[in-house]
Amino acid sequence: MKKILQSLVDGDHVIRATRYSLAGWRAAYKKESAFRQELTLALVLVPLGLWLGRSGVERALLIGSMVMVLVVELLNSAIEATVDRGGKDWDELAGRAKDMGSAAVMTSLLLVGVIWALILYDRLGS
Repeated sequence: MKKILQSLVDGDHVIRATRYSLAGWRAAYKKESAFRQELTLALVLVPLGLWLGRSGVERALLIGSMVMVLVVELLNSAIEATVDRGGKDWDELAGRAKDMGSAAVMTSLLLVGVIWALILYDRLGS
């Protein structure tokens, strides 16, 4: 049990993991225009979600759905970088992986639209 607790509070590991995460965010911001666009959208929608949400649940849905888009975009960018590392020659499986990553981003953006529309409809319709 002591080893488990020590591993949970391993300062060196936490510091390294934080550095890797920050490097990933920097790389996404510098190299991925879609990430920058979605981050800009988040900078608008997150404060708006805080203001528009009537309850903690509404705020969590409005903000959380937008944060999820950023997470999905980071994963999609990681998939694309991995696939592109294999070379620029066209490969059916590589193309499918990239298309599916793109579809995941689009699906998450559609979910944002649905959540925002439903909550705004409820708010404006009441």
